[in-house]
Amino acid sequence: MSKLLFRLRGVPDDEAEEVRALLETHQIDFYETTAGNWGISMPAIWVRDESQYQQAKSLLDHYQAARSARVRAEYERLKREGRHKTLWDSFRENPLGFIAYIFIVMVLLYLPFKLVFELTR
Repeated sequence: MSKLLFRLRGVPDDEAEEVRALLETHQIDFYETTAGNWGISMPAIWVRDESQYQQAKSLLDHYQAARSARVRAEYERLKREGRHKTLWDSFRENPLGFIAYIFIVMVLLYLPFKLVFELTR
């Protein structure tokens, strides 16, 4: 019976591709499910054979530890060089979207307070 190995929701494409390559390199029999047309299903990588699950899980754990260390080191290097992404960079890349998100957050904060103040009258 198949066993869930790795959820793909929110996973960068390069990481998902590296996980697939890792499993193929070690001849782990797996398949992938997508989020579907409406994005409500669970995108994931599943191991077909339960006997390979522990090996796959161990490989994935080692990969994620190495990737985490590599990404943190890259971020620290960019931070030292002053090239890491800041809030200002996000605003400059997409000012309209940034302002829209701020507006939505303000509305979502305003509505509950307005409701509470109206109920206390």
